[in-house]
Amino acid sequence: MGNVLALSCSQVAWSTRKKVTALPNPGSFDELHKKCKDVFPQQMEGVKLIINRPISSHLQVSHTIHMSTAAQSCYHFNAKYVGDDEPCFKESFPTLSGDLDSHGSLNAQVLCLLAERIRSKAVFQTHHSKFHTWQFDGEYRGDDCTASVTLGNPDLLNESVILVSHFLQSITPRLVLGGELVYHQRLGEEGAIVTLAGKYSAPDWVATLNLGYGGAHASYYHKASEQIKLGVEFEANTRLQETSFAFGYHLNIPKANMVFKGSVDSSWCVGGVLEKKLPPLPITLALGAFMNHWKNKFHCGFNVSVG
Repeated sequence: MGNVLALSCSQVAWSTRKKVTALPNPGSFDELHKKCKDVFPQQMEGVKLIINRPISSHLQVSHTIHMSTAAQSCYHFNAKYVGDDEPCFKESFPTLSGDLDSHGSLNAQVLCLLAERIRSKAVFQTHHSKFHTWQFDGEYRGDDCTASVTLGNPDLLNESVILVSHFLQSITPRLVLGGELVYHQRLGEEGAIVTLAGKYSAPDWVATLNLGYGGAHASYYHKASEQIKLGVEFEANTRLQETSFAFGYHLNIPKANMVFKGSVDSSWCVGGVLEKKLPPLPITLALGAFMNHWKNKFHCGFNVSVG
């Protein structure tokens, strides 16, 4: 009886240790700097009205009217269909979305699940009724790694193509290492660029670094409290011999239903966006202003989102 009890206890301890030491999936390569980028405000200019309307549990449409003095005013119609297949990616498949503006430009995207761990994506973009970009992606997500291949603008007649491959591996529960390979061929010219990447995630901060022949991209995200989040971003381009530095912060005031995002960079561009929700109405107001001191340029924007 004692031997059986000891054996069962050892099995439980082994299964518990196995669960604890299991490495998480590192996510996609494009989302390495996502936490830091979400802290910074988005550029706003002019007046924009956004009306979101759900047609059903799977289909949603939105209408956007943008009036601007710096660019042409336009109208956007967006439709999105979301399926009911929800695997371990925490996403729904299939997903189809399209955005059409009043100038005839289309941005369409199709996301499908080919197998339990393999998904594919197709992106098509047109500019004034002419094809501008077509891209095909394939991604495999394992328990502790992610591998993807992207084929951009393939043209067999002109022998031009852009091939991008990504790989990420979780080394420890907090450390992720990987790389990117970009190969391009156009008009008899070809070349390849290799970039190494690493991300370290702590409970309250995340540090990410991309380093390659083209330059370096580093970011640091810090969660100071439940209301305050900070982000620092550094980029260096060896081909253009340019470097940039930016600092951003995110302030959330739940009691006032307000969110403020601000930023300042090395070119002395200072900006901020204030978002205010008006419950119980499904309306969100956003006011943003940005000032570039070196170029002496100022622009502001006002957005109203319904739904």
